[in-house]
Parts: sequence; structure tokens; C-alpha cells
Amino acid sequence: MSEDNAPEIVLALEIDDPALADRLAVLLGNIAGLRLAAPGEAATATVMARDPSMPDDIALTQRELDVLALMAEGASNKLIARQLGISVHTVKFHVGSLLDKLDATGRTDAVAHAARRGVIEL
Repeated sequence: MSEDNAPEIVLALEIDDPALADRLAVLLGNIAGLRLAAPGEAATATVMARDPSMPDDIALTQRELDVLALMAEGASNKLIARQLGISVHTVKFHVGSLLDKLDATGRTDAVAHAARRGVIEL
């Protein structure tokens, strides 16, 4: 516990660039109530490097997010249609739109891209 009795925040750094990771560790290491996680230690939060190949301006509609969440659960187009009260044709349209926006080659790839970007949590 820190001085103000707030629970300590344990922060993990998942950054491939060693120089950037070291710089962040130095900067974050001096913040009261925050501790960097040891390798393999469970963390309260994680700082991850953004995938530079993923554009920042991908805007998904609420319906696309709904479809994406069900895709992440492994639902078929028919089940997604039933769950959301829309037609299978409309689901196919949304899946196609997701594949385009996320620059994905398939449903699994779309879910993986979205998870890496923090759009969904697996």
C-alpha cells in the first residue's frame, strides 16, 4: 500500500523496443504508488506498444462492435443474426465491413486485429 492507503499499481511493460522500454521504466519507476512488474508477475495494468501498421482512424459502428463481440465468441452468422435480431445477409454485410476496416483476411484475423488494438478483450 502507498502512503495514502490506495492499493499499489503493478504495471507491466510489453514493448519490443528495449530503448523505449528502458526509458519508460526510468520515467515510471519514480511515481509513488506505482511499481513495475517483474518478468512473469501478474500486473494491475499493462503498457503495450501500438502496432504501427494499424491505422488510428478505424471507426466501428455499434452494430459492428456487437457482431465482432459475437464473432470473438465463435458464433456463426446464423447465430449472430438470431442474437441481434437481424438477417443473415445483414450479418454478412457487417462481417465484410469489419474485414475491410480491420484489413483482415478472415473472421479469426479480424478478431485478432481488434484484440491487438484494444477494441475487444479476449
